[in-house]
Formats: sequence, structure tokens, C-alpha cells
Amino acid sequence: MDTSDALTTTKAPRATSNRSTLPPAASFKEYIGSQWAERADVVPPAREQAAFAAARRVKLAALYPGKRLIVPAGGAKVRSNDTDYPFRAHSAFSWLTGWAADAEPDSVLVIESADDSDELSATLYFRERAGRDSDEFYSNPQIGEFWIGARPSLAQVAGDLAIATAGIADAGAVVASADENTLVLREADAELTAAVDAARGDAADIDLDAQLARDLSELRLVKDAYEVAEMRAAVASTKRGFEDVIRALPQITAHERGERIVEGVFYARARGEGNAVGYDTIAASGPHACVLHWTRNDGPVVPGDLILIDAGVEAESLYTADITRTLPVSGTFSEPQRLVYETVREAADAAFAVARPGVRFRDVHAAAMAVIARRTAEWGLLPVTAEEALEADGQQHRRYMVHGTSHHLGIDVHDCAAARRELYQDGILEPGMVFTIEPGLYFQPDDLTVPDHLRGIGVRIEDDVVVTESGVESLSAGIPRTADEVEAWIAELRS
Repeated sequence: MDTSDALTTTKAPRATSNRSTLPPAASFKEYIGSQWAERADVVPPAREQAAFAAARRVKLAALYPGKRLIVPAGGAKVRSNDTDYPFRAHSAFSWLTGWAADAEPDSVLVIESADDSDELSATLYFRERAGRDSDEFYSNPQIGEFWIGARPSLAQVAGDLAIATAGIADAGAVVASADENTLVLREADAELTAAVDAARGDAADIDLDAQLARDLSELRLVKDAYEVAEMRAAVASTKRGFEDVIRALPQITAHERGERIVEGVFYARARGEGNAVGYDTIAASGPHACVLHWTRNDGPVVPGDLILIDAGVEAESLYTADITRTLPVSGTFSEPQRLVYETVREAADAAFAVARPGVRFRDVHAAAMAVIARRTAEWGLLPVTAEEALEADGQQHRRYMVHGTSHHLGIDVHDCAAARRELYQDGILEPGMVFTIEPGLYFQPDDLTVPDHLRGIGVRIEDDVVVTESGVESLSAGIPRTADEVEAWIAELRS
């Protein structure tokens, strides 16, 4: 295949001709393409994030003087036959363009910088709006406006994002001219990457492509003001989603699959105020709370049990919250439940206490683990002392919390995932970093090292924090955390 045609031929809509009922007659085509009212091509002012996205492009280009960087949005992914999952652009593409929940599938950002100056050019290629005199308008179920609604013009997107735009067909020539100075974000679009590789031939440098992906993660470790504001708003929506769930507890406990009702209630808030949920909601009641990523959500929610809800609203900008609260379904904790809950909170508070600029990211986890080791040793669960468990060749307390205490958060729920360990787990905290603090204790129902009264109890408390000049600010401070606060919260909302 000629690489100049790659973007227009490999992205063709899936065939549905075997069930098409559209008349083939020329008279039909002429009639359906006529007598449409003129519509104004109103160019909007630049959206708020456009200036931030432009600054991010400058930072990235500065790392690659004389290079051409190709960052695709990716395409729609098939769910079943000709049904797709909801489209979400690749996070790096959205971070660099500001085009988020409303991004067009198969778009491509190309950044080029000169060897000897700070000058850079950036062009956003996408499939522009087809005229109503085109059969695409009514016959193409993937991109036709009759099927999916109005689509933006090149001029509208250029104004909205404050970036140069061009039709997707023009990107073919860019791909065809790829050489040793061309890098591509490989994971975003397999077909486009294959076309770039074909054009580069022996000059393809996959290691340099991997470096591009790494740099796009590492540049996101410190958030700008827009990002922090979006995450603050996402957390506020998430709190309202939790409150919706608490108010719905009578309906939830009455249903045989109450966990599904929890998921649905929270999703309604996420869709109403944001784009969607940032990740599959965990609604884990009773012993399901001991399963770290319980997303089947098909069990009952029983009064007397705890329910662990790990959920986050994803804003239209694609920035997401990531909050966990463990709630007593009946409104009050039993004595064993309260003991475990307050121990987890103690571990979270210890992590909060050490988090500040200049501290290593992994030290936040260590502070929480010191509490978990000490308490589980006091309860007689460990075969060694807390001090021995905390040694590198010990770690027996991790039986009850096998996950980490923190991860970076942003436009991905597990943000900056391709960053090097020395900048992530072993990195130094800086103002503007956003991450979670989420210790837990999980006592499996069949764990013979645990006394009967603790088995089947799973607790996690997760907050989102931003590093400030002197410490950390909890973005989720408004969501009750202590056992007493949680009980009062439930009582107030259900009154």
C-alpha cells in the first residue's frame, strides 16, 4: 500500500452493504443532497486549555530539536461487530491539543521543530465535515452527520484549539515523507504506526519512539494550574456521586444485585456532570471488598456489611478523580469494622504527614506500611515482629495489603505510567504533583491467619492530593474520612 493513502484507506468504515436499504437511484442521491438550509460556520474563541496545551507542545518540542513528532488520537475500538466502544482519544494527544471528550477519532497531531531555533509548528489533522451533497453525510454510520450528529469544520477546530488544522487526507503526505527524524507515539494507533514504519524503513528507531512515550509521561508528573483545577472539579463531582449512592441505599439493599445499582447511580452523576467514569467503578460489598479490583459488581449489598466504593468522575477535559470510601451499609460500624477502618485511616494519616516537597515518592508508602505492620503485629497476625516484617526480606504484613499506597493521577487514572522508576517510585516530590494516598487492609474470608471476627472485612480509604510548597493539600478533604464522620454523613443524607 502507498503510505500516502494509508490514512484514508485503512480507516474506511466497516462494510454494512449486506443489510443496506438505501436506494441506489441517482434521483434519490440528488434529492437527499438538496434543499438543506445554509448553516453558519461560527468559529468559537479558543477554549481555556488551548494556551496550556500550546505550552506543553513547546516543552515537548524542546526535547526533540529538528524532529517531527507524530501523536495520533487513535481510532474507535470495536465492541461487537459494527458496534464501537465510546471513543476516548489517547491521553497524550488530548494533553498536547486540549481536545478531550469531543475529539474526533483518527485525528493526528504533528509537531515539527527546527534544529537551530525555538520555532515549532503544530498541525492537527482530522476528517473534516462532509457537505450534504456527499453520500458520506447520510450513508456512513461511523462519520456521517445523519448518524452521529454535527461535526466540526477545520476552521472551527482551529479557532477552538488555537492550532493549525488540515484534512486527514493531507496527513498521508506527512506519513509518506517520514524519515530518521520522524518519531511516532506507537501505542496510540497501530495502523498509522505501521505506515510510519514502512516509510522510515531501516531508518526507523523504535527506541527513540519509546523515549517519546516516556517523555510524554514524565512531562505530566507536574501538573499545571488548569489540570489541578479540573481535578479539583472532578473530585467535587465524585463527592456528589458518593452522596447519591448513600441516599439510594434503601433501593440498593432491596435489589439482589445491589452492587450494580451502586455502579449505575454513580455513573448517572458521572455522565450528568462529566464525560464518564474515569475507570470501572468498584462497588464491593461484604467479602467482595477483599478483592482489590472487584468490578463484576453483581452481588447484594447487605445491611451489617461494609461496602467499599472506589470510583471517580472523569471531567469533559478527561481529568479524573480517584476516590475510595468504605461505608457501613446499615449506617454504623461494628466494633471489628471500626477497628480495621480506623487503622487504615491511621495509615493514611501517617502517609499524609510525611508527604511534602523533597521527600521521595516511595517514602509515602513506607509511612503507611509502618502503621500496617505495627497494628497487624499487635493483633497477633504476623509470625514476626513489626520491625522484622518491615525489613526488605520480611514484608509479612503485605499479606493484608499487597498494593501500593500511591500512584500519580491526572488525565489517566494511573497517570505517567511510562515514566522511569527513578522519576516515579524513586522520584522526589515537587509542587504540582498530584497523586493518591490509599492504604487498605483486606482480610480474606478464608485466611486462617486472621481471627474469625475479622475475616471478610476489607477497607480502603483513598484521597487525592496535590503537592504544595510546604506539604500536600487534600483535594478530597470535603469527603468525610473518620469513622465518626462517615456515620454522621450517612445519617444526615438518609434523614
